[in-house]
Amino acid sequence: MIATAIPKTPAEFVAAIADLKRSMNAVILGHYYQSDEIQDVSDFIGDSLQLARQAATTNADVIVFCGVHFMAETAKILNPHKQVLLPDLEAGCSLSDSCPADRFKAFIDRHPGHVVVTYVNSSAEVKALSDFCVTSSNACAVVNSIPKDQPIIFAPDQFLGDWVSRETGRELVMWLGSCEVHENFSQQALIDLQQEHPEALTLVHPECPLPIRALADVVGSTSQLLGAVKKGAPRATYIVVTEPGIIHQMEKAAPDATFLMAPAAVGGTQQGSCSHCNTCPHMRRNTLEKLYWCMRNRAPELRLDPALIERARLPIERMIAIG
Repeated sequence: MIATAIPKTPAEFVAAIADLKRSMNAVILGHYYQSDEIQDVSDFIGDSLQLARQAATTNADVIVFCGVHFMAETAKILNPHKQVLLPDLEAGCSLSDSCPADRFKAFIDRHPGHVVVTYVNSSAEVKALSDFCVTSSNACAVVNSIPKDQPIIFAPDQFLGDWVSRETGRELVMWLGSCEVHENFSQQALIDLQQEHPEALTLVHPECPLPIRALADVVGSTSQLLGAVKKGAPRATYIVVTEPGIIHQMEKAAPDATFLMAPAAVGGTQQGSCSHCNTCPHMRRNTLEKLYWCMRNRAPELRLDPALIERARLPIERMIAIG
């Protein structure tokens, strides 16, 4: 029986969320960039590809997506007949916003004959214009699957595209979007941190610009960076150059390791740095309280036009199939 009293403490919210989940036959999917509290109540935690796979195979009646808007859209596209809830519908994405569908359509029209490869960090409307979707986990595999004589458009992240191009040796026509978190790490602050901790391994997400990636020991998606920690020495030291939410899972995987967060540049310049400026404000819009009310009210619900779902589904299914 679900308690009718409104929770007041974090522990009460956690218990109430568990009750609601059972009564609704719901699954909670949480991205690595969510707060520790959200991750701890999630049934599955992962990167975009892992969560898309979970969404595609879940037996739950209700999918509660603790991430940002495009992720919930992906879950809805894969489950058009299921209810998909998002604790805060305003949880957007600077990268997705950098690629409006109308402008992207015009960009595609200027490059006829190109295969369109789109990062999953994009709107459903942009996905519907694409041949393939990718995540940072499988972008290279998807590009390598395309015949070498076939020209490719890559959108919307220019820095991920640059990394994929260098890894695969393929020329890509790039849309010039970027993530406000990953483009803003301070190169000089990272160099200083590496000099202070010469024993540390530097883990970098490929959405970072080349000058940051060039300082990395490992470049990879969040799941790949977590995998590097799991394979590493138990007492290793790591410098983490991505959104700090991932550190919660890294600390669980290697409780005796040391994790240092790379600082962001202050004011978008490389003249100063800030160790607290690298959280994603969009991901962090979701809270335990919002999650509780979202489940209790079954709102806000993510809704998409059935015709849009049909057009956007194939590139996502291709992404999942390539793995």
